[in-house]
Amino acid sequence: MNIMQGKKGVIFGVSNKHGIAYAIAQKLFDEGADIAFTYAGEVMEKRVRPIAEEMNSKLIMSCDVTKEDEVKAVFEECEKVYGKLDFVVHAVAFANREDLQGEFINTSREGWDLALGVSAYSLVSICRNARPIMNEGGSVLALTYIGSEMYVANYNVMGVAKAALESSMRFLAMDMGKNGVRVNCLSAGPIKTLAASGISGFGNMLKAISLKSPLNRNTTLEDVGNAGLFLASPLSSGTTGEVLYCDCGCHKVHASIREIEAMNAPKEA
Repeated sequence: MNIMQGKKGVIFGVSNKHGIAYAIAQKLFDEGADIAFTYAGEVMEKRVRPIAEEMNSKLIMSCDVTKEDEVKAVFEECEKVYGKLDFVVHAVAFANREDLQGEFINTSREGWDLALGVSAYSLVSICRNARPIMNEGGSVLALTYIGSEMYVANYNVMGVAKAALESSMRFLAMDMGKNGVRVNCLSAGPIKTLAASGISGFGNMLKAISLKSPLNRNTTLEDVGNAGLFLASPLSSGTTGEVLYCDCGCHKVHASIREIEAMNAPKEA
């Protein structure tokens, strides 16, 4: 039997077929999960609805995660359609493009509030509204990145937002744990997605990471889909309050021999 057979949940943040959220959704669906999808606005509906319909979704709703009433409405509808939920995936993040360029010191108050509100506080709001209809043994999973704890060029205010997300996750793990629900973060290595294209110099980052990685490659969507399935499924029944890294080992390496050799290699004429 598929490990997610009979399991029901909702994913916030799928936007196309080339992203991490979709990779996780596909793995969950392949393993038998019944998934509700949300989208933010008309433009995103045109992208998300076909994906949701391909996965036989019973519920596809608009949701601006910065608006408490819309988050609440999603879970009220989930209760009507599914009864109880077994998993929630938070794959929502946003920052102004100008705040992902140049010096972090120039981040505006408005840009700061927007990035942290959409990318971090939304997890608190989602957990608060999900808790009454989560089954014991359920799972909440949020997507993060190593820029939460290390300087990453041009990641800027999003790094601060991810740090807030991870810290919030640990406090939420304690609160949700009272109901037997786990809360974790998945930190994927850099992957060429539409969201990542907003980060200046991302192509060079991919090259550097492949040199540093103990596995000598970049992380794939297949990798993070599998990791997301693990955290959302009963396979991770004893794991909560954790950041699971799926980055081919990069977060454990300061500098690799391959990087040093590449820097010392003679320049082509």
